[in-house]
This record gives sequence, structure tokens and C-alpha cells, in this order.
Amino acid sequence: MKITDVKVWLVEGVKYNWTLLKIYTDTGHTGVGEATNWPGSPIVYNAAKHVGERIIGLDPMKTDFIWTKLYRDLNWIGPYGASMCAISGIDMALLDLKGKVLNTPCYELLGGAFRKEILLYANYWFTGGGHNADDYATQAKKVKEAGFTGLKFDPFAHTNYLYGEDLSSNLTLTSAQQDLAFNVSKAVRDAVGPDFDIMIETHAMLNYRVAVKMAQRLSELDITWYEEPAGPESADTLRAMRERIPSNVSICVGERHYTRYGIRPVLEKNICDIMMPDITRCGGPSEMKRMATMMETYNVLLAPHNPNGPLSTLASAHVCASVPNFFRQEFMFNDVAWRDTVITHPIKDMIRNGHLHLSDRPGLGVDLIEEEMEKHPGVTVPRPGFYV
Repeated sequence: MKITDVKVWLVEGVKYNWTLLKIYTDTGHTGVGEATNWPGSPIVYNAAKHVGERIIGLDPMKTDFIWTKLYRDLNWIGPYGASMCAISGIDMALLDLKGKVLNTPCYELLGGAFRKEILLYANYWFTGGGHNADDYATQAKKVKEAGFTGLKFDPFAHTNYLYGEDLSSNLTLTSAQQDLAFNVSKAVRDAVGPDFDIMIETHAMLNYRVAVKMAQRLSELDITWYEEPAGPESADTLRAMRERIPSNVSICVGERHYTRYGIRPVLEKNICDIMMPDITRCGGPSEMKRMATMMETYNVLLAPHNPNGPLSTLASAHVCASVPNFFRQEFMFNDVAWRDTVITHPIKDMIRNGHLHLSDRPGLGVDLIEEEMEKHPGVTVPRPGFYV
């Protein structure tokens, strides 16, 4: 069996473009994958096309060989970023193809299932109102009513717009902005009650002083985690923050950490309790499984970052099924209608009581519908604003 072609599509999503791809072989077997990242999705799209051309003629069943070859070949332009997104999408599609050839789900290829019902938490549930306590509380109740037991949001991201300030002001935040972020967070806690997971995102947009101060204030709300108080550039900075953030506040990082090599210093410095690699960035399902195994040796939980398209949701769930140290998986509560029409089996039919129920269909369990993707081409002109 040989790879004969790789096609790539840029499809508009609720937040940003999805980069979806499909691998074809001379035996008629195919596999689908996703390489989504943002901003700069046209760069990722072209990277995926180029990387696809590099695997023409190879045996698609040699998934680890192809991953290693691509990683080493493309390391010259940098081991992370767009090239790793492309590798991630290719790896996902190869695993899907292999599962379809062997007539087995991807979680079986990853070692078998610890579970087939994947606990989710909701993100992007807050899109129907303003950045105020009442609107957030109202929408948070809807998440709970839908059967979810956890949600995430960034209470800081839009405070600057309310004061007519530039995004860069997020780094400092006035006292009024800090109070607004806290009051919105408290309203959400009051709305969902005490037995509900609340994850607070910062997008690493706060300066050191404000990030620590807000973690201290938010600790009284019993938050489940405090996400990315600093960027991925320095594990030492994160270590210093860990020492000043209250011990009852768990730190979660990882959406901008690529591969097992990228998370090594974070684990060795014992910075976080939970890691959230993104399957369309970190190296694909094969690499996420390897990362989860590394995390297990440090007693760190896996909670995949997933504000992406439908294939990312499914591939992440297959990895979550196959590891002992799974916590929760991110899920887009509000999404475009065509999330469920560009694939053969709708995601909505798999969601019950805040869990994604994996099927025993081979591979990822779905195929892409090309004509549907082409009805919703990606937006290539950058959108204004900061999308969280």
C-alpha cells in the first residue's frame, strides 16, 4: 500500500479556520486529519499541503516512521509552529487510515480503552451576551442545564474593550478591570454552585504581578485550574509563579507546548498539576499519547486543549480513552452548524450528559464530506479583535 495523494481544505469555524486533510492510497483506503491552528491559518494550510507532498509514495501503515521522518526532515525550519501542525494533521489521518484498514477504532491502536465515555468541559458558552456578571451567570446556568459539570472562560480578555483601551492594556489591568474580572467569575461560581468545575483562562496576557494577584483573589472561588499564567517561553518564570500562587490553585499549561521535548522542562520543574496539549499542534494523537505517558510519570493529568474542528474533538477523545491519567477534554459549547455536516456522523449525536460517547467504528469513526467543506471556505483575511 502506498500514499498517492493528500488533499487539504481550509474551512471556516466559529472562532477561526479549521485545516482539514485527507490521505488517499493506491488500495482505495483513506484517512482524515486536522491541523488547525491560529492565527495564520493560511500558513498552516500551505504547510499541510507541502508536508502532504513529502509523504507521497510512503507506506501509510508505518505511522511512527513517517512521524519521525517528518520531524527530523522539518526540524531545520524549526521543530514547532506550522510544520508541527502539519505533522499533527498527517499523523491523525494516518492513524485513522490504519484503523480503517484494520477495522478497529483508533483507541485500540493507542493501547485500548480505559473508558469510552469522555468527560468534557464547555468553552465558548459565553457568546450570547456582554462581558458582565449577569450575562455570564445566565449563560453558565445553560451549560449546567445541558448536563455539563465543568466550564472554562477568560474573565480578563474583554475588560479592555469596555474601557476603550488597546489589547495591550490586558498586561496591566486597572483596579476596575481586575474587579470586573473577579465579579464575573464570582457570578459564574454562584450560578453553577459549588460542585462544578470552573477553569480560569488567562491566555498569558497578564503581567507577572497581576497574574499572581488575580490567582490569589480567585482562589476563594475554588477554581479547578488557573490556565497559562505565563507563556511557554520560560519554565523558570512559571516555576516562580507557582511558588507565589496559592497552593489550592492548580496550574494548567500546555496548549502552546509542542511534543514530548517541549513539555520536559515543565514536568521536571514540577510546575503544573494538569497539562493541556492540543492534538492539532503538539504532534498528533501518536505524540499526545507519548506526552501523556511522560506526564503520568510526574503524576500530571491530561486535559486536551480543543477549540478546534470536529476531527480534533474525536482524535483527542480517542487519546483520552487510552490513558490512565485523563481528567477532562475541552468542548466548544457553541459552534457553527456545519461542524456536524462536514463529517459523516454528527458530533452532537455523540454528546450526552456532558460526555462524548465514542463508537466502535474503525479509525476516528467518521469521514469528511468534501462538498460540504467546500461550501464553507476559510476566512483568509484576518478578523479584528481577540478571540477567546
